[in-house]
Amino acid sequence: MSNFDSKKRKRGESRVFRFKKFGDYGYPVEFDGAFRHNVEALLEFGQIHRNLCNGMPCWSFQLEVRRHPPFHVFLFVIEEPVEASMDHQCKHCRYVGWGHHMVCIKKYHFILPSKNMAAAYLNFQGNEGEDAGMSSNLMQLQGHAMHGVFHSNGFGHLLCVNGVETGSDLTGHQTMDFWDRLCSGLQARKVSLYDISRKKGMELRLLHVVAYSQSWFGQWGYKFGRGSFGVTQPMYQKAIEAIQGMPLCLLLNHLGHLNPDIPLIFTRYQTLSDHFLATLGDLFHFLLDLKSRLPKENCNFGSYNPGIIVETNCRWSAKRVEMATRVIVESLKRAESRWVSRQEVRDVARSYIGDTGLLDFVLKSLGNHIVGKYLVRRSLNPVTKVLEYCLEDISNVFPEQDLVLGNSKTKTRYRISVAQLMKDVHILYKLILHDQKPATSSGIFSGISVACRIILDTKYFVKECCRDQVCSTKPGLDLEGKLRLYCTVILRDGENPNGGRSNSAMQPYECVTIKNNATFDELKLEVQRNFRELYWGLRSFVIESIVNVNATGTDLVCGFVEVGRRIVFEGSNSERGIVYGQIYENGMVNCVVECACGADEDDGERMVSCDICEVWQHTQCARIPNNEEIPHIFLCNRCEQEIVHLSSLP
Repeated sequence: MSNFDSKKRKRGESRVFRFKKFGDYGYPVEFDGAFRHNVEALLEFGQIHRNLCNGMPCWSFQLEVRRHPPFHVFLFVIEEPVEASMDHQCKHCRYVGWGHHMVCIKKYHFILPSKNMAAAYLNFQGNEGEDAGMSSNLMQLQGHAMHGVFHSNGFGHLLCVNGVETGSDLTGHQTMDFWDRLCSGLQARKVSLYDISRKKGMELRLLHVVAYSQSWFGQWGYKFGRGSFGVTQPMYQKAIEAIQGMPLCLLLNHLGHLNPDIPLIFTRYQTLSDHFLATLGDLFHFLLDLKSRLPKENCNFGSYNPGIIVETNCRWSAKRVEMATRVIVESLKRAESRWVSRQEVRDVARSYIGDTGLLDFVLKSLGNHIVGKYLVRRSLNPVTKVLEYCLEDISNVFPEQDLVLGNSKTKTRYRISVAQLMKDVHILYKLILHDQKPATSSGIFSGISVACRIILDTKYFVKECCRDQVCSTKPGLDLEGKLRLYCTVILRDGENPNGGRSNSAMQPYECVTIKNNATFDELKLEVQRNFRELYWGLRSFVIESIVNVNATGTDLVCGFVEVGRRIVFEGSNSERGIVYGQIYENGMVNCVVECACGADEDDGERMVSCDICEVWQHTQCARIPNNEEIPHIFLCNRCEQEIVHLSSLP
């Protein structure tokens, strides 16, 4: 346990939550309301910090990932008011296609920082005399294990996830499972992410799509959100089908002479596979699936593995070491997955092995090694300070080893290391998907290059967690006899000389609770209050009429409106001087996007504006390399042609 953990425990201010359950329904609280109300209910269980994040409200939760050996992480939740934000509008909303949403009054940042960063921040909280530079904004720092942000209307963005490869104490799967529980438990509406993840020089969104028809994040329900450079969902799907269906026999004929390893790789994994690998998708699916099943350390399960490498100068023979290892493993089996002290294991083994020096050597060398089908775990008990051992059966992790050990295919499979497999994957990726040679960029193989480009130009993925916040609540009377309705508003543009409604899209519905004997006038006041608290541009909003219900203000809502009916209200802001373009996430959209790729909106890619017509287009489509600066003067093709035409006139 770290120093800051013990400090907080002494004060009696810290409560430890289970990481694997945090965010589930009922843990730590039952989430049964709108998103912002669920967040408020959750924060009541957190420890508030006053001096962090430039004075913005901040809460922390201590989460226990593992009890033995102890492993804790901290979750920070930061409430960011729109007034304290450097940018009122959210660029992530604009790029993913949610620019028509109104700017919310609050955003909530959920951050799992690195262990060192969490310790530094919590120590700063307890030492107010420290350097004021420590109060820098936690939201702006890099290297977090996870950073996600939610708008108070339930739309959110996963900004980063870092696994063990980048120094995090949590794996990527652990972090994504945690984030997914938060989104579902808090009843977020939709969540987007920007996938540019790479590993060993390979674009993972391309590698996983070829293998599994979805990105790595697709395991948690993230699907095509928005493509760059004019890529649409049908284009994306056709690109996947085209590249996955590429026949391996044709690739082998065309690529065999370019790299002599290609025929060997194809043959090796076809031999290992239990079914015929006919297409490129079949091959990559088998490779990545095999990688997930291979042990990290290359162990041949076809024979007994003592788990200890015996040096040539060792005083005991390999046979004696193996015998002592068997005795220790058998003694641990009797404990039935219970942690046993080193002395207890040693005493049991001495009944069969009299050489205590040999036993001490094996016990010292055996920790966290695979022996046969078992993993021998070793850990220091934080309470007793005594070394303890435990046996974990990993045969269910590698179910293939249950095959007949005489099967040469099974033995060959486990003689392939993860390093060798990843080397083969890298060769195939680079030769087929990344650096296409003339042999793979002409004829039917030209489709590979086009399909890869379309897949790589799809970086925004979206998960629909909860539609209109009706996951756990249904319209009608609740247990307390109150009526729940789903309502939204349309903003009438008061500065429009012709009157009428704003051209903006209708905002998401909100669950509004009223008494069962409430009138429509009372409903209007409740809806008005809810939307004023939710959106920055509606802080002076006044409802003027009901769009889809013909009722007077004194009519009772219950009985007049059938269960399940959604009500739309219309109104305007009483505050004068509001610039309506600034209350939406896309801001003052005065620019015109018209690119050769078909894009007509800002998709987050680098763009350049024509100095004559002021129409924007992608620098990539204008053939300006990404490693070059945008020219000070730029003319689009149309304006350039018009100038040439005018100069040729007499």
